Amino acid sequence: MQRARAQLRHALAAVTATSLLAAGVACGSGAGDPDRVRIGLLVSLSGIYTSVGEDMRRGFQLYLDTHDGRLGGRDIDLVVADEGDGPATAVPAAQKLLERDRVVALTGLVGGATVDKVQTLTHERRIPLLGANARPEFAPVAGKPRDLSYTWHTSYNSDEPGIAIAAHIKTEVGDGTVYAIGPDYQGGWDELRGFTDTFTTLGGKLANPDGKTVFTPFPATENFLPYLNKAAETRPAAVYTFYAGGPAVAFVKQYRQSALKDVPLYAAGFLTEGSVLDAQGTAATGIRNVLNYSPTLPHAANQQFVAAWSAAGYPGQPTTFAMASYDAAAVLDRALAAVDGPVTGETLNTAIGQVGRIDSPRGDWQFHPTEHRPVQRWYLREVRPDGPVLSNVLLQDLTTLPTT
Repeated sequence: MQRARAQLRHALAAVTATSLLAAGVACGSGAGDPDRVRIGLLVSLSGIYTSVGEDMRRGFQLYLDTHDGRLGGRDIDLVVADEGDGPATAVPAAQKLLERDRVVALTGLVGGATVDKVQTLTHERRIPLLGANARPEFAPVAGKPRDLSYTWHTSYNSDEPGIAIAAHIKTEVGDGTVYAIGPDYQGGWDELRGFTDTFTTLGGKLANPDGKTVFTPFPATENFLPYLNKAAETRPAAVYTFYAGGPAVAFVKQYRQSALKDVPLYAAGFLTEGSVLDAQGTAATGIRNVLNYSPTLPHAANQQFVAAWSAAGYPGQPTTFAMASYDAAAVLDRALAAVDGPVTGETLNTAIGQVGRIDSPRGDWQFHPTEHRPVQRWYLREVRPDGPVLSNVLLQDLTTLPTT
């Protein structure tokens, strides 16, 4: 414990020192040193998704720490900023990273609404955005498709978890119905749409009386029991949901207290990912969920990742949030090594497009050539004991997305 606290103090001190350096220098990346590169990491360090943001920061820092603080043979100045709960705090923070700190790449970003707004800023400045968590469907601007030439993600589209698990749930429930419920904001809309659209296309029927997902006020909802007991009146064969962070803890605990307690619960894997699983305890046992990562995957790269995570003194097991941020660092490592000469947003962006396959803890993946998100496997997991702790244990592969 003392070791972990010492490492945290060291990391915070390094971030503070880097931020002070960046604030006092008006020139470009690396304060004029061609062998130094300044990277911006924007994640939620306050608000409802703090645990997600902290894991993303740990993942990126772990890659740096296991590569002598260098990416592509260059020393890295990592400038960390707080995304908070969304665009209201994230956009000013992103503007500072881009305009004052002059980073040559921006990574992190917990929320889909944040990505949607920040993507406009990075594209205007020709700076690559390497997102490592939620990614929304980008709405057209003035009737034209969004230009994503400077937008990349090491994570997923937010509708993909539901798409990946829909066929499995349809097989499990047969002619039974599924009740869909989630939080009323961009992430919830995307996550639930992916499931309900795919499930109904496959012939599945929703238990929701009007055939539409029930969305709970976000982030205000703390008492889910009225919603859950109302859902039980529809007598569903199963329930599908997406929540993350603090709401995920409340939802799972109250689910086991509700009239739905004996109804199978399926979810996007964020419901039981990371520290929220520790807080949920045995109430989470048996929840089946879908994600692009499990700490029990047998890949050599994953075994090394899990061991390094433990050696660093980080809590629990590594999460998909940490893994995607770790992979963002790996992508930048490969890309920076390929840049010959000064690093600019444009030269780095070109190199990102040429990194090829990434040997990742989740398994090998590569960027889709036009959508700039991973072509990757999705896994069915179940919360069950793994030795002395509860874990999201791998059950089977589900599918590869995107398919085209």
